[in-house]
Amino acid sequence: MKPRISVITLAVENLEKAVRFYRDGLGLPTEGIIGTQFENGAVAFFDLQAGLKLALWPRQSMANDSGIAAGQTGALQFSIGHNVSTRDEVDQVMRDAERAGAFIVKPPQETFWGGYAGYFRDPDQHLWEVVWNPDLLPSE
Repeated sequence: MKPRISVITLAVENLEKAVRFYRDGLGLPTEGIIGTQFENGAVAFFDLQAGLKLALWPRQSMANDSGIAAGQTGALQFSIGHNVSTRDEVDQVMRDAERAGAFIVKPPQETFWGGYAGYFRDPDQHLWEVVWNPDLLPSE
């Protein structure tokens, strides 16, 4: 298998609310909700970086498509890391997320490995880490 992850799909309870959080709150670009003409087809895609998209799909639609019952979720199933270029950018992204309705799990602080990071949960409880790592700066 070649490492070609091109879409990260998050199951959400309320698609419209989730789109507002990511589009209006965090400023991610999207064409909005598409696929509403299909049963269980409504989805929103957001451009992240070249070749990578974030998809938001209603939890029940994902359950129907996968055949797995929609059950309890937990924030510690995985986290999404958002690397930024400066410490100040960590603070700004965390403030933007909180204003948009995120719950701050861990305010930004120095890390044991020499970086600076904080955690928030989006309105559907997905865990995000906003991190500045001086050894792994993102290419702009």
